[in-house]
Amino acid sequence: MAKYSKKAGDKVEETMHEMKEGKLKSGSGKKVTSKKQAVAIGLSEARKEGAKVPKKKKD
Repeated sequence: MAKYSKKAGDKVEETMHEMKEGKLKSGSGKKVTSKKQAVAIGLSEARKEGAKVPKKKKD
């Protein structure tokens, strides 16, 4: 399991709440229903804010 900073964890928690309330939207504007997608959005936002988050994996 990857270790993320407290700030990143808080951001993911925030996005999960938004998803459960039905307020979280993806880049295309569609409603997010997947937990994995909500976590990915949270980590991406945390990364933009400068939180300690490992880089995305490249295939």
